[in-house]
Amino acid sequence: MGDKGKVKKTKVRVALEIPKSRRKAIEEAMSTHEPEAHPEWDRGADWKDVRFYRKRVKPGTLRTIKLPLLEVQLGDSWPIPVTILHGIRPGPTVTILGAIHGDELTGPSACTHLLSNAFTDIGKALDPKQLAGTVRIVPVVNLPGYREKSRYFPDGRDLNRQFPGNFKGPTTRRVSAQILRHLIEDSDAIIDLHSAAKGRENMPQIRADLAHVGSNLLAKSFGIEIILDSKPPKGSLRKLANSMDIPSITYEAGGADLLDHESVKVAIHGVLNSLRIMKMIPGKPNRPKFRVLASGSSWIRAGEGGLLDMFVSAGTLMKNGEVIASITDPATPGLTVDVVAPEDGLVIGAATNPFTSAGMPVGHFLPISKHLKLLEQQIDENGRFITCGSQGEPSWREEADVDEFALEGEWSEEGVDSEWTSSKIDDDVDTDGIGDGEEES
Repeated sequence: MGDKGKVKKTKVRVALEIPKSRRKAIEEAMSTHEPEAHPEWDRGADWKDVRFYRKRVKPGTLRTIKLPLLEVQLGDSWPIPVTILHGIRPGPTVTILGAIHGDELTGPSACTHLLSNAFTDIGKALDPKQLAGTVRIVPVVNLPGYREKSRYFPDGRDLNRQFPGNFKGPTTRRVSAQILRHLIEDSDAIIDLHSAAKGRENMPQIRADLAHVGSNLLAKSFGIEIILDSKPPKGSLRKLANSMDIPSITYEAGGADLLDHESVKVAIHGVLNSLRIMKMIPGKPNRPKFRVLASGSSWIRAGEGGLLDMFVSAGTLMKNGEVIASITDPATPGLTVDVVAPEDGLVIGAATNPFTSAGMPVGHFLPISKHLKLLEQQIDENGRFITCGSQGEPSWREEADVDEFALEGEWSEEGVDSEWTSSKIDDDVDTDGIGDGEEES
């Protein structure tokens, strides 16, 4: 795709918190990797229209096309909008997905902002007329789940456990087969944006199989510090993509039914960073001061039931024995049980539901045995880790001059909210059967 000159790379320190056997497997995979040649991505290569679901998109343009999740003649086909930014020059095809789980809003919000004028206008980061390759952005994959504020599809299945799917199988498997055909098979890389499930929140983190070379490189390109070496679950999109040798990563941040601006900011930062590393968009990529490549996280569970009082939130750095939460029970006032950190580490996920029972998760804990001091250099006044890309004002909120003008008049019913909160009743009219001198209880 051409090179405008060498850019001096910032040295990134790597903090390994991975077992020796797994580290060896990753190192062997990386050492045998040879960069794949892609002559079709060279500037001089033939670059034509791209086709998606029987529609054409010309180079240097943006087009939104509806992809039905089900091919049906009757009933709702659940058409999801897929926006295709087809660059002016040759390059890879990167697919960015949101809301595979319908109640996870970090992905839909990040994707929607990426498609706004703040990013797609002329001269902006995702302007198709300066883009190399093709970017496909799908803010909401699980449309029926999104409508119902549910993680699942209407047949009760988790879409991210149904791949590769089956066009003649149950509903969700038919949908996964459609996604495979139109959004996965021809992708050169996939960035899947997620949040934690109901009842908890996640700090910004990348999950990838680091022994899969393409996914390893894609994970690092995202430009954030916490990367979890995670073998993908059976039936997941990430497992399917890796089996097809398609680099795929999962971004996790925030929680279900929540819209956390910090998580959205990091998602946008990461997506743009990955595109810059792949030389699809102009600009110098941001690199963190260090990366923590880790595995072996564990769940800290409640030993008793009752009401959970969380002392910390996701992203908090903890020392061995520090209190994470306390549990009380209204039926036994005066009795309190503390939940403490089992060792030094990072709370990468935290419970948000105050109701708990014995055995329920309180925190998702990442032990940090060797590099705690490294992380301590990057925490805020509350002890929370500051993720690269999380600071500053949201990039989609551009300041603009606003014309101000005044209107003369007075509020109806004597107040700005009067008609919203109540209706004025004539004192002489007994509308509810309450006579003079009587009060409504």
